[in-house]
Amino acid sequence: MQYLIEKMTENHWERVKKIYLQGIHSNLATFQTDAPEWETWNSGHTIACRFVAIVQGEVEGWVAISPASSRCCYQGVGEVSLYIDEVFRGKGMGAFLLNYLVLESEKQGFWSLYSAIIKENEASIFLHEKCGFKKIGIREKLAKMKSTGKWHDVVLMERRSTVIGIK
Repeated sequence: MQYLIEKMTENHWERVKKIYLQGIHSNLATFQTDAPEWETWNSGHTIACRFVAIVQGEVEGWVAISPASSRCCYQGVGEVSLYIDEVFRGKGMGAFLLNYLVLESEKQGFWSLYSAIIKENEASIFLHEKCGFKKIGIREKLAKMKSTGKWHDVVLMERRSTVIGIK
């Protein structure tokens, strides 16, 4: 299947938010309990590295980078968020978006991308490994899922660039 990739804008937000809410309700994607409004989300994500995948004119997935820190020495380190509409999961869209993000992030000077993935989200862990991320640790019982009351471990995964930073 072919996916059209576009830079995410405020015009995409309602659909992006809907997909994010699917992730929230899955109890596997995030500990967040609600999606923020555009202004809040926008201020926390790197403008140059946020993309949507479009199928037949509709946003069906998105990926974005948040700065890992406000300290200038970490300006090349970003945290990845990736969400796919439940209808399109397992069909290659996640790998397509994540690989696209890797290439674009390197153009923007990112040398390290990381993801913090709830341990039970095996599909996301597999996807990240497929796209060159490595497990670098586990944060045990890091947070409690408010909807279930269950504490979860979080797997930290990192992808180091081979074209920028230390090679």
